[in-house]
Amino acid sequence: MFNEFLSNLAIDNADKISDRYGEVTASLNKKFRDTESKTANSLQVGSIGRKTAIKGISDLDMLYIMPKGMWSDYKDGKQYKLLSDAKDAIKVRYPNTKVFVDRLVVCVQYTNFHIEVQPVFEQDDGSFKYPDTYGDGSWKITKPREEIEAMSEFDVQKNSNLQQLCKMARAWKNKHGVGMGGLLIDTLAYNFLKSTTDYDNKSHGYYDVMSRDFFTYLMDQPNQDYYAALGSNQRVRVKKKFQRKAKKTYKLCVEAIEAGEQDIAHDKWKKVYGRPFPNRPVTNNDVAAASQPIWRNTEQFIEDKFAIDIRYNITIDCDISQNGFRESSLSEFLRKQFRLARQKNLKFYIKDHDIEGNHSIYWKVLNRGQAARKRDMIRGQIFPDSGSRKNFESTDFRGHHIVECYAVKNGIVVAEDRIDVPIE
Repeated sequence: MFNEFLSNLAIDNADKISDRYGEVTASLNKKFRDTESKTANSLQVGSIGRKTAIKGISDLDMLYIMPKGMWSDYKDGKQYKLLSDAKDAIKVRYPNTKVFVDRLVVCVQYTNFHIEVQPVFEQDDGSFKYPDTYGDGSWKITKPREEIEAMSEFDVQKNSNLQQLCKMARAWKNKHGVGMGGLLIDTLAYNFLKSTTDYDNKSHGYYDVMSRDFFTYLMDQPNQDYYAALGSNQRVRVKKKFQRKAKKTYKLCVEAIEAGEQDIAHDKWKKVYGRPFPNRPVTNNDVAAASQPIWRNTEQFIEDKFAIDIRYNITIDCDISQNGFRESSLSEFLRKQFRLARQKNLKFYIKDHDIEGNHSIYWKVLNRGQAARKRDMIRGQIFPDSGSRKNFESTDFRGHHIVECYAVKNGIVVAEDRIDVPIE
């Protein structure tokens, strides 16, 4: 199961990504060195560089190493000029593509992904100075080579399990809407495997218990604002606490492990890692049920509409009312383990988010249970927000219902949240 799962996570547009990296590199080489090499003087960094990226990656990182002789042209308060010159060079190559300066980088926006280009000056110790345009401008240090080397060397020591765990953790954060950066994920996976020798010689056959132990490690982490990145020891910020969702996932792992190699185990692991995890084998009963449907399967999946790369956090809540009077919030009901009665009005809304820039909101309402199937009302269609950032529903019939909210930016789902709605 896990071998197939990791195959499903493999990047499926690697050639296109490589071509785009090459074109951007050539445009900068033409500007700053009067050559058109597609490989010289650039470095793929981030999850692509550390080889921990998965299918659907949208945020690609690249360093362009400037000629050392040009340091004097930019060193004294010319941070924005450096970024602007790099942007202009790329625009010559891509006149119809959206290219803009975004504080630390030049962002080149393609259809399903974007490249953040950081022009840098290499230092004698192998680190890089990069421009920060915030305030009066400054130069800061980054050490991606040390992070790439640490990942590569430790992955060999751990029988290739580190990079695989990093990829699985990305599927988890996309499934559960955990707004974690890639470097934080890789650092936590690195720290976990460094804390144990249990998986030094293991492979895919042990990825079930490795998953369980990893989420145990995450849920037991103390609350802290940052971690020291693998290799470079530079600070990696924690945007939002992840321990609660890790604890929930640990319990899901326990249930999945108990299912062993039964077909139902596929469904259990899907609750941990989402749709990339392989489906259970189709049985004769499934074929018979499909040939005599009593309800329509109208559920849609966000992965079929947009790429997913969760980078931000969003929280939705719901106000409960009846006959025009507000009774409580749904989160309060769930905390007290109450179930909703019928004939109540529900107003779902975005309570909080940390998403930067313009984005669109989509909703999904899914009904589950015997009553939903009997009425042929499982719903599950994904629909755009009306503009109010609210969605109104009512408690019509018994069952387990789900409301999901997605934030889409530049054609990519960057944040999501869900609420379970149990109705008596």
